[in-house]
Amino acid sequence: MSDPLSGLDEQQRQAASVLRGPVCVLAGAGSGKTRVITHRIAHGVDTGAYSPGRVMAVTFTAKAAGEMRGRLRSLGVGGVAARTFHAAALAQLNYFWPQLAGDSAPTILSGKVRVLAQAADTVGLNADPATLRDVAARIEWRKVTMRSIEDYARERPDAVGHLSLDAVVALQEAYEKLKDERRQLDFEDVLLACAGMLEAEPRVVAAVREQYRHFTVDEFQDVSPVQNRLLELWLGDRHDLCVVGDASQTVYSFAGADPRYLLDFGSRFPDARVLRLERNYRSEATVVAVANALMRGRPGALELQPQRDAPDHPRPRVTAYDDDAAEADGVAGAIAAQLAGGADPRSIAVLYRANAQSAPILAALSRRGIAASVLGGKRFFDLPEVRQAVMALRGASVAPATSDLVADVRAVLASLGLTEEPPAAGGPLRESWEARAALLRLAEEAPAGTSLRAFTDDLQARAKDQHEIPTRTVTLSTLHAAKGLEWPHVHLVGLSEGLLPISYATSFEHVDEERRLAYVGITRAAVTLSLSWARTSGRHERQVSRFVREIGTSTLDAGGARPSAGRRPPSAGSRSGSRPSPAR
Repeated sequence: MSDPLSGLDEQQRQAASVLRGPVCVLAGAGSGKTRVITHRIAHGVDTGAYSPGRVMAVTFTAKAAGEMRGRLRSLGVGGVAARTFHAAALAQLNYFWPQLAGDSAPTILSGKVRVLAQAADTVGLNADPATLRDVAARIEWRKVTMRSIEDYARERPDAVGHLSLDAVVALQEAYEKLKDERRQLDFEDVLLACAGMLEAEPRVVAAVREQYRHFTVDEFQDVSPVQNRLLELWLGDRHDLCVVGDASQTVYSFAGADPRYLLDFGSRFPDARVLRLERNYRSEATVVAVANALMRGRPGALELQPQRDAPDHPRPRVTAYDDDAAEADGVAGAIAAQLAGGADPRSIAVLYRANAQSAPILAALSRRGIAASVLGGKRFFDLPEVRQAVMALRGASVAPATSDLVADVRAVLASLGLTEEPPAAGGPLRESWEARAALLRLAEEAPAGTSLRAFTDDLQARAKDQHEIPTRTVTLSTLHAAKGLEWPHVHLVGLSEGLLPISYATSFEHVDEERRLAYVGITRAAVTLSLSWARTSGRHERQVSRFVREIGTSTLDAGGARPSAGRRPPSAGSRSGSRPSPAR
């Protein structure tokens, strides 16, 4: 093995050299945290401080764990347990359960909604899929924050859709009973059951602590109470722990993530070494300036130090458009110009807050012959609510209809659950509403005289086009799905009040989470960054996002309003381009 510390900068080398915990590495965006984690482990193995089989490196996604194992192999280190929290907990359950209970461990549910629907039947409740998904999200929150159903009822006493609090409680109780009868665990139960096993069985916890002596936890800002409890049980009274994270990238508080475990690490472990990685190798200096301006003064924010500075690159630009259609058209035109200039389509991403925002952008790109793919989850036209709505609209189109397309579409969507006002909170119910509202906006933007049949034909054609997407595509992604990724060219759209921050973010804490989402989006950009917003939704006036105002004109070029009508640029084909290789 070559020297694992070679090639690291001064800050990275310092973090990778401290082999005994407790250690807290505050790692800014693009600072090379995965590089530091893997080189630190390799250095520990190289010096004899670690035995690979006694090291556990924990992260939050299977993809990240796989990347960590790959990097360790390239450094000549094998045998390290690089896993997600869930994978590590499940492995321990499967190993020890037969010894304790004399039979195999319970099976793991692939999802909650189907079992929730069956549980609803047992207690005489009628709930649509979106409501069941919302209840599932609340079950997940309850479990990762280690709350009982009674605790949940006290702390979140609101209804879910048309289900009262009592109905939600009854549904959760029926769900748990049904799982128990079938000897099944859901995703969060795996963590709870493993923690319970370690707490109740001294010989089990002793065996685990004997096996694993050195712990590393990536993305520590995203740790939930149940994950932190599991980590405490793995550690016992030992302190050989290294945590790495960035409080400015905490964007899963709704799912139980608590950045205080990262920010208060020095208080919990008074003898901890707290180190900082602030050199950003990913983004041009102009992009880093925008990120720093947005987060300056926020708790735990790092001041990124750009290591790339091309003086000829323009400052990130913010452009105001008349409406959503104009914004989509303008962004598509800018992407066409980038492709015509030689950019690889894979180097370009369009990021947004909510899935429903993808529809007009996909349509605008399609008009120019630009292929695009939606990252993670289902494409817009594959969403259950959208498929249901398209089928209903298609059915309505064969019956006598009025000459008012918008009124006809609104009536059909209203029968499926579209209301004048959106649900008060986020989650699947709001996402379903947004998806149906996006279809209504498409009707509002259709050419005058479009019939309902022609409109539904167009919807089906768009859906078909999106199923036939080549590999070399522009990426469309929500900000949540984009976390941990990067592109040379990023277009961050929808920077208006009500979209980013989202309308239901009304408390200080929720707005701060939206700010961190914007920060994640900005720091995905390596070379160019474009910000945009629309002055109206077609029916309601909007204001530019407070985040744009906070960033200020000193770091942004401000464009004027762009009208929705005008000559479209010609279609642009895919051209090859180079992707920078930041030191990560």
